[in-house]
Amino acid sequence: MFTAYVVVTVLAAAANGYSASNHFTRPQWILDTMTSYNVPLTWLPPLGVLKAAGVLGLLVGLRVTAIAVAASVGLILYYVGAMAAILRSRRYAHLPAPVPFLLLVAGSLTLRLASS
Repeated sequence: MFTAYVVVTVLAAAANGYSASNHFTRPQWILDTMTSYNVPLTWLPPLGVLKAAGVLGLLVGLRVTAIAVAASVGLILYYVGAMAAILRSRRYAHLPAPVPFLLLVAGSLTLRLASS
């Protein structure tokens, strides 16, 4: 069970690390997407920091259960907020976009709690 937790957590950290890096490098597609969700572009760096902190927490959480739980819950709340922003902007076709990230983090949390 712990091996599955490590694999899912490393995948979640990699996916979220990539996503966080997009908030810092600001490719045009993310600028367009955030604008379409009515999210101010000035929010990109703080949102990237939140994701990066979650990634760091997931990786440190491989050794410290409380940090793993806190990071997972934080990222889950992040993606619930992202889905709310998508719903608020009425871009319903985009609603599935955060789901893989949310499922990876939820899987990490579930496996961590099961293997503790």
